[in-house]
Amino acid sequence: MTRKVFIDGEAGTTGLEIRERLAGRRDLAVVSIAPERRKDLEARRDLLNSADAVILCLPDEAAREAVGLIESNSVKVIDASTAHRTAAGWDYGFPEMAPGQRARLAASHRISNPGCWPTGFIALVRPLVEAGLIPTDERLTVHGVSGYSGGGKSMIAEFEDEAAPTYTAAPFRLYGLNLAHKHLPEMQAYTGLTHRPVFSPAVGRYRKGMLVEVPIDLAALPGAPSPGDARACLAGAYANEPFVQVADADETAAVATLPPEGLNGTNRMRLYVFANASTGQARLVALLDNLGKGASGAAVQNLNLALGLEETAGL
Repeated sequence: MTRKVFIDGEAGTTGLEIRERLAGRRDLAVVSIAPERRKDLEARRDLLNSADAVILCLPDEAAREAVGLIESNSVKVIDASTAHRTAAGWDYGFPEMAPGQRARLAASHRISNPGCWPTGFIALVRPLVEAGLIPTDERLTVHGVSGYSGGGKSMIAEFEDEAAPTYTAAPFRLYGLNLAHKHLPEMQAYTGLTHRPVFSPAVGRYRKGMLVEVPIDLAALPGAPSPGDARACLAGAYANEPFVQVADADETAAVATLPPEGLNGTNRMRLYVFANASTGQARLVALLDNLGKGASGAAVQNLNLALGLEETAGL
């Protein structure tokens, strides 16, 4: 049976990437509003209610409005915006996050797609918190670098459109300097931390790919867990996962430098524990495509689960 999927906001960066990943799928049919009817509320309402699944690739307020238009109880909704990531009644779309999460997503009609930065941060930190290696009241920092596509149309224009008033030739810049980034609530909520991390994101002059890093002084933690303890904990949490893998000690030791574009075009994420065993200091690092496992790839993975299809289809 062919399932009908409506991508609301298909012309945006995330929507276009999702369409590309769904191209050629015989089990899915992507439906669209005719260009001349895109501002027709009733045409949009009809598609939102008649599809088997809807993927929202919209700004937060528009995503909330779209959900308000859905009256059907059978439509599966996957929201790629920030609007519902910690909202009651919504399931967080990170299947690898916890035992039973896949089953929750398969049964859910309201799935919030994770942010790209939280995907890396939660993947690195949550298993260590659950295992007691990181106390819940630990004050963590997280930083890294992302391709400019992660900032949507405005940031893409900033780096690509020389005619734009915000255009910059800078090779690298910081952002989120008010320490109130919109990803922080989910980073705290889904790791079990009692304090929000200090988050210092940066963007580079390249389109996509990212590194998310959590530096941590293992020797200062209760019990002084070793780098091997941290790596073993992560490896156990993601054993046999199709998209999330943990680099072993030998692979990690052979890495001299780690470019952020290493997993571009995939839905994979690779986790590393770089450490100095003599000092007990470590750098926990996640490598992923911010438009793959950090956005569009994750949305397709969640779509597959929600519709009872092969989880890895199209990925």
